[in-house]
Amino acid sequence: MMAAGRASERGARVLLLEKNNSLGLKILATGNGRCNITNISADDKRKISVYGANSKFLFSAFNKFGVDSALKFFSGLGIATKTEDHGRVFPRSDRASEVREAFVKYLEKNKVEIKFGVKIKKIIKNNKNIEKIILADGEEILAKNFVIATGGKSYPATGSTGDGYEWLKNLDHTINIPRPALTPIAVKEKYVKQLEGLSLANIKITVYKNKKKIISRLGEIIFTADGVSGPAIIDLSGQIGACLPAPVMLQIDFQPEIEKTKLEKKMQDDFHHSHNKMIKNYLLNLAPPKLAPIILKLAGIDELKLVNIITKEERQKLAWALKEFTLEVKALKGFNKAMITAGGVDVKEVDPKTMRSRLYQNLFLAGEILDLDGPTGGYNLQICWSTGYTAGDSINL
Repeated sequence: MMAAGRASERGARVLLLEKNNSLGLKILATGNGRCNITNISADDKRKISVYGANSKFLFSAFNKFGVDSALKFFSGLGIATKTEDHGRVFPRSDRASEVREAFVKYLEKNKVEIKFGVKIKKIIKNNKNIEKIILADGEEILAKNFVIATGGKSYPATGSTGDGYEWLKNLDHTINIPRPALTPIAVKEKYVKQLEGLSLANIKITVYKNKKKIISRLGEIIFTADGVSGPAIIDLSGQIGACLPAPVMLQIDFQPEIEKTKLEKKMQDDFHHSHNKMIKNYLLNLAPPKLAPIILKLAGIDELKLVNIITKEERQKLAWALKEFTLEVKALKGFNKAMITAGGVDVKEVDPKTMRSRLYQNLFLAGEILDLDGPTGGYNLQICWSTGYTAGDSINL
């Protein structure tokens, strides 16, 4: 929608081919229905590394249409915004539908023609140009320029089923294997079922691949019936997915503000002053009721044992269970649970200044179809706005 609107603003005659019977279904799902439009630091060059190995590809697009441009754009469409914690920007109305409706009006204003319920059968090339598109009903679409902005494979119910990857693969573009990202994690340990629904803030998660530390993150986690979710886990899911199928462990520190030896000393002091208390009751000072029994089981300590007879070795085991609670990753949840798709068209085959394919003179690519992804918090929608605007702004009229 951004690419189509911008191209039309510049005077192009634009036809938007939409797979669904209405526009912007995925927008409605973003930000838990609130649409996290952008993040105030999404185009900060000092933090560009949050976009991973291909982050530098975004410099030109962010320079052309960055966060300030996005905020002015949405303001111009009548959307008042607000900034919440961690720089996340939302419509003041908290309605993702307001963003979708504004885009629809934007396209109407710029006289973009829209064809709904379209299934594309084939894209025809002629040397270094795209010649035409053939639809499933046999209709042929000829144009001077073509933009593919079909998204990835996440939220397939919205129409994102990876069609664009197949088209571009057939056009000899390199597709780095698409995989779910910003998604919950399934683990092998069955006892997490007992923790289902437990939400904890300020928890440290460290990812290990083949026993080698990969990355750490401090934030909120939520236990699910078969694994873990929450903002911190979701942000790490891309790196975790890149490590699989090698053995990947998640080490969770429930007490990140205190070193293990100091935690042991604290317990020793506490035990001295609460010598007639059962360990299961004492542990509630360090772990919530759902977690405490599992910590004791992992430490091999009877929950009815009095703290005054807890041994030094048992204290060490308790500290270990609280500081190095370890889960083995079974898999990432599928695309139906993933917020975005990692992988996609290799950005080496796309001009970052224009979003033009380096293989075809009249083909442009934008959004999640590209091998670009960022953390939660508005970063990925900013990629959409920036690359979509750049593509629409760069076509030859």
